[in-house]
Amino acid sequence: NLSDTLKKLKITAVDSTEDSLEGCLDCLLQALAQNNMETSEKMQGSGILQVFASLLTPQSSCTAKVANIIAEVAKNEFMRIPCVDAGLISPLVQLLNSKDQEVLLQTGRALGNICYDSHEGRSAVDQAGGAQIVIDHLRSLCSITDPANEKLLTVFCGMLMNYSNENDSLQAQLINMGVIPTLVKLLGIHCHNAALTEMCLVAFGNLAELESSKEQFASTNIAEELVKLFKKQIEHDKREMIFEVLAPLAENDAIKLQLVEAGLVECLLEIVQQKVDSDKEDDIAELKTASDLMVLLLLGDESMQKLFEGGKGNVFQRVLSWIPSNNHQLQLAGALAIANFARNDGNCIHMVDNGIVEKLMDLLDRHVEDGNVTVQHAALSALRNLAIPVVNKAKMLSAGVTETVLKFLKSEMPPVQFKLLGTLRMLIDAQAEAAEQLGRNVKLVERLVEWCEAKDHAGVMGESNRLLSALIRHSKSKDVIKAIVQSGGIKHLVTMATSEHVIMQNEALVALALIAALELGTAEKDLESAKLVQILHRLLADERSAPEIKYNSMVLICALMGSESLHKEVQDLAFLDVVSKLRSHENKSVAQQASLTEQRLTVES
Repeated sequence: NLSDTLKKLKITAVDSTEDSLEGCLDCLLQALAQNNMETSEKMQGSGILQVFASLLTPQSSCTAKVANIIAEVAKNEFMRIPCVDAGLISPLVQLLNSKDQEVLLQTGRALGNICYDSHEGRSAVDQAGGAQIVIDHLRSLCSITDPANEKLLTVFCGMLMNYSNENDSLQAQLINMGVIPTLVKLLGIHCHNAALTEMCLVAFGNLAELESSKEQFASTNIAEELVKLFKKQIEHDKREMIFEVLAPLAENDAIKLQLVEAGLVECLLEIVQQKVDSDKEDDIAELKTASDLMVLLLLGDESMQKLFEGGKGNVFQRVLSWIPSNNHQLQLAGALAIANFARNDGNCIHMVDNGIVEKLMDLLDRHVEDGNVTVQHAALSALRNLAIPVVNKAKMLSAGVTETVLKFLKSEMPPVQFKLLGTLRMLIDAQAEAAEQLGRNVKLVERLVEWCEAKDHAGVMGESNRLLSALIRHSKSKDVIKAIVQSGGIKHLVTMATSEHVIMQNEALVALALIAALELGTAEKDLESAKLVQILHRLLADERSAPEIKYNSMVLICALMGSESLHKEVQDLAFLDVVSKLRSHENKSVAQQASLTEQRLTVES
């Protein structure tokens, strides 16, 4: 009798009493309850949707039922565009101004379902101005806690969710309308209502992905509310939902601090303690999420310093205990946390003095053979950061850090190679003895030369070049230079002099000047075939070259004059013209060096 009902409805809609209309609508709702899809198809074919537009009037007692039918029909993806085309959005949005709670509920459902995954639906609601009316309702109904009102609030939150999900511009629109403080307030007042709380969390999760939302979130008490809610949750799924909101929010430094002050860290440490020995999949996932979030909180300078508490803090001590654990996830989080604590000299010095280096070395020793790459990378990151303060270098060298780090020379993993190189470079900075010892290590030098050609990994390539140069600059040793020449490293230092980074160009030129001063005979052929003289001419002639590059290039030219073949190349390239122009350079050191170089070139010619 569905077809009959549809025919009857078309007639009655125009000129009949509300009683007979109600009977038809009840029949439709029954049919939809039995087989939504088939009923919806028949309704679409009958053209009844256009009739509904005229039935959605605030005066009619059937309005809520019509909106309910539209909500049921719009559960089917294929019905959403027809609902828009039938002109239903505008009258539905008008009904949002109704005072009748049932009409508001069904209208919210209908609009929410039409918007679900439908660009056309969202667009139509946007043009009709639906979002602002719903946000205004949320504001005015926010404080009422009876069940019927909470149900309505849940539907309205759901509608806004479907309206803006994965749509940056509509999410930005809601943020500009001030939805965030309203939702935070809702969460605080209705935290006992599971459905509404869940809706708020999903909405936060969506909005928090948007950079522009973070400042608004930071000006509310979201951190406090989420931590309060988190403490009440026992079920894994519920905690997981809160985690999904916390992670994007915790990328903001102000919110990091608020979360720390609201006591999130204590909750995370507790989870770690509860789950560390479990092999259940959910527990392993939760342990990872909790420890990752812990590391994220330490990325903010203020939140990190607050948790460090001069190295005496309970949190710092607990994180320290993760490093010797047998759980890879905790070892990783522990090492990353130490790397994050090691972001200023004071913390680094305190940690080195309190034996953290030995713990990290033990951890690395456990991961030499078939080790966990992420743990290796994290532990090396921590050591690299700890090696930055001058006073730590000698202590770490005498603790045997270089020996431990060199065990990973055979690693084929670029992230590990990159951190290994950075750690060694930090350790030998101004440490002549250590630089000489490493520079005589043929295996190391050969590996560096090999990595200088790692075209696919710019980071590894750059760090290898910088370490080669550092070995020469800090050791000033003939033996080190000979080892680098024999391994074929000279051409890489010459190429490094043309780097786009001034600091690397400079390091290369200083190292090449030392080579020319100490071992010119040994390196002569390699310098020639690498076209060093032509490169220096280019650097001096280029107006964009930094003053220190011009200065060090001239120092190097003078040093090369001791070689007959290189001297001839200098003469052939008319260096005098370029150098004499630099005598009037605005930088005093460059101008002085130009005069000296000019004299040297004139005498030698």
